[in-house]
Amino acid sequence: MRLHNYDIDPKYGKSIAYFSMEFAIHQALKIYSGGLGFLAGSHMRSAYDLRQNMLGVGILWSYGYYDQTRHEDRSLKPEFIRKHYHFLVDMNIKVAVTIHSQQVWVKAFLLPSDVFESAPLILLSTDIEENDFLSRTITHKLYDANEETRISQEAILGIGGVKVLEQINRKTDIYHMNEGHALPLVYELYNKFRNMDEVKKRVVFTTHTPEAAGNEEHNIYQLHKFGFFNGIDLDEVRRISMMDGDTFNLTVGALRSVKIANAVSRFHGEVANRMWKDTEGKSEITYITNAQNHRFWQDSGLIKALADRDDEELIMRKKHLKRRLFDIVADQTGKVFDPDVLTIVWARRFAEYKRPGLLKQDFQRFEELITRSDKPIQVIWAGKPYPFDVNAMNAFNELVYISRHYKRMAVLVGYELELSFMMKKGSDVWLNTPRISREASGTSGMTASMNGSIHLSVDDGWHPEFAKDGINAFTLPPLDHNISSEEMDRLDNKHLLDILEDQIIPVYYNDPDKWTEIMKNAMNDVIPAFDSDRMADEYYSLMYNS
Repeated sequence: MRLHNYDIDPKYGKSIAYFSMEFAIHQALKIYSGGLGFLAGSHMRSAYDLRQNMLGVGILWSYGYYDQTRHEDRSLKPEFIRKHYHFLVDMNIKVAVTIHSQQVWVKAFLLPSDVFESAPLILLSTDIEENDFLSRTITHKLYDANEETRISQEAILGIGGVKVLEQINRKTDIYHMNEGHALPLVYELYNKFRNMDEVKKRVVFTTHTPEAAGNEEHNIYQLHKFGFFNGIDLDEVRRISMMDGDTFNLTVGALRSVKIANAVSRFHGEVANRMWKDTEGKSEITYITNAQNHRFWQDSGLIKALADRDDEELIMRKKHLKRRLFDIVADQTGKVFDPDVLTIVWARRFAEYKRPGLLKQDFQRFEELITRSDKPIQVIWAGKPYPFDVNAMNAFNELVYISRHYKRMAVLVGYELELSFMMKKGSDVWLNTPRISREASGTSGMTASMNGSIHLSVDDGWHPEFAKDGINAFTLPPLDHNISSEEMDRLDNKHLLDILEDQIIPVYYNDPDKWTEIMKNAMNDVIPAFDSDRMADEYYSLMYNS
């Protein structure tokens, strides 16, 4: 079966299968939740642009992650709506995966590479007539809240994915696990080779988060019962994974099962190596900094104005993009934002460590900035909390309730690829506020910088590799990583507001030529260093061919 509609560049001839729980390929294909999917989507686009011998392996989520709407009081309302995709091709392939001692059928669908100009993508579904209702629900919802369903999803991705590749007779040189979700593929390969050294030659692993919640752990007996280890005897699992206790960590399991692993920024590489330094038998952890695909993300009008060195056109285009974003704000909130006012956006997954509310922590200072008549700011929030995380949902809704009282504060719903596009293009400042050392990469700032939105961030993730403070970005001063969270929040809030009041607002309003220069520096400096063509090339040279 011919999967690629392009001729493979011999430089990238090694056959790669890229396993990921989510892919953000296009707004129309809702099989992603956030940053992990956005990264995987850009990787697939660059694999297409570079004509690499790569394909993606994921899951066709019948209900996606969730659709983000509002209740009558305007608070967040998660809705689960069945999706139908007529642009996918039925591959007429079914394979069986054993889940909880029961045979579950997995059907494969293909996203051809010419539909959205990406590497081809194989998507797996158990939501077919051959399965009973419970088996069908395995691929209903991305990151299902039920632990048993979540384990089953990972078995379907890892084991089912390998079996489908074998069914189509595709020779796979390297299996790439984008996060630990696909770890069961290791046990499918082990059943074939019965030798972990042979398995390790063929598998690489990317770890994306220093957060405990992102490094999944489950009871080893439960994993065994649900087929995670693909029928391998539990004593044998313990031997090859070197895990003797009752708790099985997927990241540790992955690090011990691959020839090489990577973190997703230079700083994250340091953090990851500290985190796992005492892990016996782990692979080397290098780093390949995440990146995003400029062909997909960057506004063509801004590119042309930058290339033509036409500052007037650049400013006019940016103002036009702000108006387009503000049309969405008006439609959702009834507020008419002013394109001449400095506009700050915070938009990403709502999680406690990302601190979506940091900007407003000193509420008196925040309120003064959004209400004053002279040189004010406008602030827009967006992002998807995990729909079953009460604290994250409450943080989102708190902002909604506060915003009702202020005409220059807005909280948007529907944060998916299209809204992300508009927010990157229509903002002046892209705000990133994770607690220091807890952001692995933070790629949203890259696509913002590509569109002349200035990155204002703690010095974490990709930012230290990019930022020249006051020249192409703004950086909060460093803090001791070991101070309490409360003290860190207090100091970061003070520094954030100081930078806004003393640097950003004066430059934006008093020295527009300098502001335009910072915009241009950001756009010039972010490419090619943080374009995913660089990243996709590095995966071949540093991981696949190592």
